[in-house]
Amino acid sequence: MSRKPKSRSKKTKTAKITNQEEINPTRRKLIRLARNSAIGIAVVGATGGYLTYSTRATMHEQDLTRVGQGRPSVVQIHDPQCPVCQRLQRATRAALSRFDDGELDYVVANIRSGKGDAFANKYAVPHVTLLLFDADGELQHILRGEQQTDVLEREFKKLIRS
Repeated sequence: MSRKPKSRSKKTKTAKITNQEEINPTRRKLIRLARNSAIGIAVVGATGGYLTYSTRATMHEQDLTRVGQGRPSVVQIHDPQCPVCQRLQRATRAALSRFDDGELDYVVANIRSGKGDAFANKYAVPHVTLLLFDADGELQHILRGEQQTDVLEREFKKLIRS
């Protein structure tokens, strides 16, 4: 009489299959890993690119040496923690968006930085102020306090004509 081999329990078979899957990943798992890795790399790359662009734009915007370099300039004396300064900045950017690129330079003198504070002190003005310079760097007009976009647009047009 021949004996039938004992069948393994379902638990043992399941454990064996699971162990084999862990040791030998299936093609599906490799594809999933590759997809997730690609997504992760894309997210990290996009974040890095945005941060690089943002940093460069901020550095350019705060470069006070651009004043008097052949283009009229609008310099905002700015405190980044001041809500009124932030509203003035939004209104200024909205007004500037109505001009062609290259007509005006927009520069921010951040009073929380040494250079920005020195610039504000040089002209004896507080934050929430716009200084309008001609192409040669000569101060033409000072706008103090919060301003409406249409008022700023008119003042910027006068600056370009001067």
